[in-house]
Amino acid sequence: MLISLSQELASVQKNWWRAFADEMNPRFDHYISLEEAAQRLAVWRVTVIPGLLQTPEYRRAMVWVEHPEMPSDQVEKRVEISVRRQPRLEDPDFAVDVVLSEAVLRDCIGGRGVMAGQLRHLADVSEMANVSIRVAPLGTACGNLGSIVGSFVLLEFPSLPATGLVEPPVVFVEGYAGDLYLERETEVKRYRDAFTEIGRVALSQDTTRQLMLSIAKEFGE
Repeated sequence: MLISLSQELASVQKNWWRAFADEMNPRFDHYISLEEAAQRLAVWRVTVIPGLLQTPEYRRAMVWVEHPEMPSDQVEKRVEISVRRQPRLEDPDFAVDVVLSEAVLRDCIGGRGVMAGQLRHLADVSEMANVSIRVAPLGTACGNLGSIVGSFVLLEFPSLPATGLVEPPVVFVEGYAGDLYLERETEVKRYRDAFTEIGRVALSQDTTRQLMLSIAKEFGE
């Protein structure tokens, strides 16, 4: 399924990310192609802000943490990859449903100023009609389930222009040493059910926005 989807994507998309092939893990290159084609993402994060929502400063800090010896020009290319992904959010037919562990908001990546800017950016993006950002408070039972499940993205697709076929959803699990793509119906259902359960204890979008701005203010003091 993933191979056939990728082949059709190659024929209908500009594949801007191919210019950055030297800077990306081939499997993440594949993820971006799926992200570009998806009509909906359901994202659960236990650690770090999702790439689609990162500020350049936050992304740069993440790269430096993971690769402290990396040359500056390579770091900036990775930052550019993150920036180039984000216009996808401007597509009103692209729905993004994000639930973050509260720990993600409080983990001071890049310093207090970087985090303050990142959280204000999240608050701004959460105003978009096609984007939902909610927070699962620390210590909740389903938040604990989320810690066990770990971070993941559930991608759903529209019908493909060339064939009219609808590819089944895919779950992407990003790991430090490698990534997983899950597409068996039983696997996808488990992750979908987990996302639903985690979402039950998440704060509303308005309350989440207030919390993000409050923590941003704390970081900015």
